[in-house]
Amino acid sequence: MKIFAVNGSPRHGGNTNDMLTEVLAACADAGCETELYQAGKRVVRGCMHCNGCAGRNKCVIDDWVNEVYEKMTAADAIILGSPTYFFDVTPEIKAIIDRCGFVSRRNNFMFSRKVGAAVSAVRRAGGIPALDTMQRFFLISDMIVPGSRYLNMSLSSDPGDFSKDKEGIKTMRRLGENIVWLLNQRNS
Repeated sequence: MKIFAVNGSPRHGGNTNDMLTEVLAACADAGCETELYQAGKRVVRGCMHCNGCAGRNKCVIDDWVNEVYEKMTAADAIILGSPTYFFDVTPEIKAIIDRCGFVSRRNNFMFSRKVGAAVSAVRRAGGIPALDTMQRFFLISDMIVPGSRYLNMSLSSDPGDFSKDKEGIKTMRRLGENIVWLLNQRNS
C-alpha cells in the first residue's frame, strides 16, 4: 500500500513536516510504502477553471502540481499537511486542492475511495478551518476520511514545538494506524 503525503509548509524541517513524518512512520511500521513531498515554498498558480484538464488527466498549467497529481493517483492514501495562514491553508495546498481536485473530477473521479487525511500545525488558532478546507477536498472527491483520538493538529509555532507535544505525537501515530486499518478494510 502506498501512502503519499504533501507538506505545504515553507519550512522544510518544521512542525508540519514533523507531524507528517510521524504519521508516515506509523504507516511504514505497518509495512506501507511512504513518500513525503515538499510543496511549500514552490511557485504555484491557482486553478483557472478552464476545463482544459477534461479528458487529459492533467492540468494545462505545466508545473510541479501535475507531478503531485500523478503521485496522488498512484497512492492508496493521501495526506495533506499545512500550517495555518490567516486561519486557513497555505497557497500551495490550496492550489493542490483546487487543481488536482478539478483534474480528478473531470477525469472519472480518480481519487474515489482513496483514504485522505489532513494535519495542521497551528500557533494559537485557525487549525479547525485549515483542517476543514483539506477535509472538504477529500469528502467532495469521494474519499474516505479517518479520524484519530483528537483533532489532527498540534499547537506548534516555533521550530521543534511538535517534538514537545506528547498528545500531538500520539494523535499523529494513531492517525497513521487508522489510515492503515482503513486501507486493510477497503482491500479485504
